[in-house]
Amino acid sequence: MQELERTNNAVRLSWLEALLRSAGIEPVLLDQHASIIDGSIGAVPRRLMVDDEDLVRARNLVAEADAAS
Repeated sequence: MQELERTNNAVRLSWLEALLRSAGIEPVLLDQHASIIDGSIGAVPRRLMVDDEDLVRARNLVAEADAAS
């Protein structure tokens, strides 16, 4: 698994997960429980991970979507 993005922005993470799933890429969100334990103050960023073979495609999808917005 490779890290696609690390952020405290819950809205962006949700959007990224939806974007990736719509393209057939199944992301995994890490550190979600650690973030909740710290009171959701943002001290622990969450990591969005994808399979190694999906990394390049996922990066391209995100870059295209970011450019379009």
